[in-house]
Order: sequence, then C-alpha cells, then structure tokens
Amino acid sequence: MSVDLKTWMSERRITEVECMVSDHAGIPRGKILPANKFLQGIGERGLRLPEAIFGQDVTGDYIEEKDLDPRRSDIILVPQADTIRVVPWYKEPTAQVINDAIYADGSPVDIAPRSVLRSIIKLYSDKGWRPVVAPELEFFLVKVNPDPDYPLEPPVGRSGRPETARQAFGIDAVNEFDPLFEDIYDYCEAQELDVDTLSHEAGAAQMEINFNHGDALDLADQAFLFKRTVRQAALDHNIYATFMAKPMQNEPGSAMHVHQSVYDIASGRNLFANEDGSHSEAFLHFIGGLQKYLPAALPLLAPYVNSYRRLVPDSDAPINMHWGVDNRTTGLRVPVSGPAQRRVENRVAGADANPYLAMAASLACGYLGLVEEIEPSAPIDTSAYSLAAKLPRHLEDALIRLNRAKPLKEVLGQRFVDVFTAVKIAESNAYQKVISAWEREYLLLNV
Repeated sequence: MSVDLKTWMSERRITEVECMVSDHAGIPRGKILPANKFLQGIGERGLRLPEAIFGQDVTGDYIEEKDLDPRRSDIILVPQADTIRVVPWYKEPTAQVINDAIYADGSPVDIAPRSVLRSIIKLYSDKGWRPVVAPELEFFLVKVNPDPDYPLEPPVGRSGRPETARQAFGIDAVNEFDPLFEDIYDYCEAQELDVDTLSHEAGAAQMEINFNHGDALDLADQAFLFKRTVRQAALDHNIYATFMAKPMQNEPGSAMHVHQSVYDIASGRNLFANEDGSHSEAFLHFIGGLQKYLPAALPLLAPYVNSYRRLVPDSDAPINMHWGVDNRTTGLRVPVSGPAQRRVENRVAGADANPYLAMAASLACGYLGLVEEIEPSAPIDTSAYSLAAKLPRHLEDALIRLNRAKPLKEVLGQRFVDVFTAVKIAESNAYQKVISAWEREYLLLNV
C-alpha cells in the first residue's frame, strides 16, 4: 500500500514516532522522536544510528571492530511508509515504523537482517518468482521471574491455579488467559497484523498463533512486531511471555514453523504442483535445497546455546532433514493440500530466531535447490526420530558448517556471515563463563 506519512499521522494525531530496525537478535533498536522531528528528518536524511548496532550481541556487548567500519560511522534509517502502525498499548498517540538501513552512498546495509531477507527475495524476483510464507509462532506464558537463577513456572490463570498438566489443543486451558488473548488480538488488529488461529500447544501454558500466508518481507515485519506485541500484552497482565526455544526443563520447546511456496510472477501459478496435482520438479528441488543447506544455515534458525536443547528426539522438534507428507516428526513437512496451496513447512526454526534471518535462511536454501536442481531423498512415512540425527547439536558446530558452505555464504552475503558469526561467538563465549545450577548440584561436592 502507498501511505502518505504526514497525512496518516495527522489523521491519527500522532505525537511521537518509534523508528526501529531489527538487530541480529530481533530486538527493536532505534529512536523515539516527536512527530514533527520525524517528518523533518526524513527529508534531511537525519534519522541515523551507529552501524555497530548490527554488531551488538544479545547481552548488549559489541563485537570487535575488525568486522565493522572502524570509524564507527552512522547508517541512515529510511522509514518504510507501508509499515507504519499505531502502537496500541500507549495512552499517548504513538506510531511505530520499520526502517531500511542504508549507507551514505545509498547502498543497503548488508549486515542488517531486513536487508539480508530483501536480497534473498530479489534473487527470486530476478528469476520471475515470488516466495510466499506463513509463519506459526509458539511461545510460553510464565510467572513473573525477577531472579534469573530461579526456574520458570507456569502462571496462574483465571481459576487461581497454575497449569500443571499438558493441555494440547485445550479450549478451556486457553480461556484461562482469555483477558490476555483479547488484548493480543485487539493489539494485532490495531496494527493490522494478519494473525489467524490461536491454539494451546503441548507444553504447560504454551500457545501458538498462526499467520495467514503472504509476502515474505511483510510477514517477517509482522512476526517481528508480533513478538514485541505479545510480550507487552503479557506484561500488562503481570505475566511474562517468552519466545525462548527451550524455557523449561521438562516441557517441549517453542518453534517458528515457516510454510513456504513459490509462485510464478507472470502467471500467478504455484510452481510447487503440476496441473494434475502431483509434486513438480521445482517443488522437489526446493526440498532438496533445504535438505542440503539447512544444516549449514542452522545458526540463523537456532541462534543461541539454548536453541539446541529443543532439537532432541521425541520432543515435537526435528533432529534431521527428512521430509514426508503430513509427518510432524520430520524437519520438512508437506501438509495435505491441493495444487494451489502446495507448500513445505520448515519445522526446524525456533521461536527465538530473528524472523527476517530465519525466513532469509530458509528461502536461500530453497533457492539454491531450485537453481542447482538438487534432488531430495525419498519421503518417509515412518517416524523420523527412529532415523539418525543429522542436525548440528551445538551452536559452535553449526557455525563451523555455516562458514564452510560457500554457496550459502554467497547468497546470504560474506560480510553478513562474518559479522553474524562474530556476534554468535561472542554470545557463546559469554555463556561459557556462567556456572550452572547443574554443575553446582552434581560437581561441587562429588568430584
């Protein structure tokens, strides 16, 4: 859609604007400006941030400058008018707008997550293709936890009791938190976030909300805003909402499943199905690319040490890259569908992944499968958990695979991979300094 920012803001009497970009962790970074300063800054290219925010890890520290501009120079924020939305939880009329990031010469900031996804989409459009996605985001509701050393617990619902038994697809279990979900849906409607189904997942107080399918960049924007929205709504109800991949020891993890299909721009036809409804060669090649390259792309889908606690057998999460029709034990599930809706669901990505980078990684792997015409393995009709685990088991191993995958690095961008790797190594090193409760429990007096 085409939006005139001045008119849009005047009609809604906006007084402040949050200008934001996503860093590598998916954290909104940016500035809050008075409305008139925001409008003035657009014409003067006055909306600026240090490039170093894309070298900032989840702890707030920065990587070494060798991977960034040594001058610590600024980048320019370019507000994307079609992303402007009201922030519904503020009393003061406030807008939020997602920005692209460019350098002074007008070139995109190649280490910005939104730029990475945009570059992958361009690879498709140069071939006359349009990728379509539909994410599904899982998250846990947990009791407020001011002490990070204390294990998380399910929150108390309307009944006055915390959820202690698993209530997969339980209607009444969702209704325990009905006031919260009413706010989430109201906030999503106010922001034009195209959410669809709400359901209770397998974990205690674990929920899932699905998005309707659409353009990959738009859906990544929506998922980015949605995670912020859910966390804010939960805080308003004195609850935490977490998108950690594995927040509780004896519960399943949270995923961000991404349904993907590819359409021909000229004809509007889904390239994944033949006219008789059978799988097309393009569909099989796309799956072949996912099978070959997703293990190397795993750091973008499982970006933290905690992420790998989710990817274990018999936990509603994949351990390998097999595919099958309506098989939820596989990394790649093909839902039963007609030719127009033919798609593949990537079940590897965790809810903790940056939506821009997870979608960029998955679409990049599928793209390589299409252009390299990679043949997939045969589909399986049994449990993939009975087959060998093929995904990396630790972040460091996954980063080694990423940096050895030359075709994948080329499409994602060598400089982006270098900076992203440095950020992840910094986070891993920070984690290694922490002594866990398990170590104190079993090693302190026994070894």
